[in-house]
Amino acid sequence: MTQTNAVERAFRLHDGFERNDDGFVVTTSSFDGHASLTDPVEVTVRMPTLSAVVSDDSVADVVESGWFETLELRLEDAHTVVSSDEATPPTIELSDDVVVLEVALSGYPDKAAEDAKAIVDFAEGTWMQGLIPGYDYDEPAAGMLDRAHQSYD
Repeated sequence: MTQTNAVERAFRLHDGFERNDDGFVVTTSSFDGHASLTDPVEVTVRMPTLSAVVSDDSVADVVESGWFETLELRLEDAHTVVSSDEATPPTIELSDDVVVLEVALSGYPDKAAEDAKAIVDFAEGTWMQGLIPGYDYDEPAAGMLDRAHQSYD
């Protein structure tokens, strides 16, 4: 079995992904998570900025920039949650109201899907940790917070 076939098989067998035109989409996240079938596998996670999910647009610029700087620092470790030691450190970009995280995975083809899922989960959890109390949130933050409160209860 070639490496590409092994990677594709890992994604097809994983419950957390569905095939799309150029790879696989994560189905278990509130964010847009995608894994390409390139070599190396490229994992991309798109997350809203703080001001994009605050319902009344009252986030001061200094709060928004501090929130992003903190998120960026935390996301720099995203590549460390995978089983392979060949994952590249992520690129993290801010574009309009979206934070884009990208990590290239190589190494164990049979673990590519699990590693991609781990990166998406890490990004989502890290983003959630950065939500600031005192704001009223829209989706996806509102639903994520509600599920977290229900799980806690």
